[in-house]
Amino acid sequence: MTEQISESARPSPVVQSWLRSRVIVVALFVLQAIPALYYVSDIVSALIGIALPPIPWELREAFEIGAAVALLVGLGFGAHVLLAVRREAKVAREGLRRASAEFADLLEERFTEWGLTPAERDVALFAIKGLSLAEIAQLRATSEGTVKAQTASIYRKAGVGARSQLVSLFIEDLMEVPEQRAAVDRAETHPVPRSATPAPRTAAKAEKTGAETVLRKSAPATKSRARAARVSKA
Repeated sequence: MTEQISESARPSPVVQSWLRSRVIVVALFVLQAIPALYYVSDIVSALIGIALPPIPWELREAFEIGAAVALLVGLGFGAHVLLAVRREAKVAREGLRRASAEFADLLEERFTEWGLTPAERDVALFAIKGLSLAEIAQLRATSEGTVKAQTASIYRKAGVGARSQLVSLFIEDLMEVPEQRAAVDRAETHPVPRSATPAPRTAAKAEKTGAETVLRKSAPATKSRARAARVSKA
């Protein structure tokens, strides 16, 4: 389950390739910087009153078209990355929600299997969360001795000797879930091909059928020979 959460929280391969490519990042930065500098310099020069040397209108038009294209490309890329990040965040939240629900079900299953009382269930849950005996006693409005006796009963029913071993039981259970799912996925993706050799029962059945066929074919010939022998004797 932990592996499932980490995989679901990982960015998609497309986003990773874009973020890791320095050339693309630098190119996008340049595409955003050039139109920004072009428009800002034009506005600042007009406000300050600095007269820029005139340039041919073809070149100016090319600058404006390039700046507009760069802005559109940067806007599209930014929107795509934002949507991808939101999708990944949604997948991560969904995976975390499923993990929380499965962990709660696992706790309930183990507590029922061990036969814990309601008070022991609360103490076990607080112990798994990492609270000390004093904190558990304060939350339950009881003495530390009572909590200590309850934890000892929990360890005895669970077959462990310490809190770390109790937590390790749930960690092992959580680690078995993705392994089982991976085995099921592999079985569904790569089904075991049926053997070309017939099963023993099938082979025996085929042999029996063949023998019966031979007997049926040989029966008329046997009857004909017997009839001919009787005629010759007569």
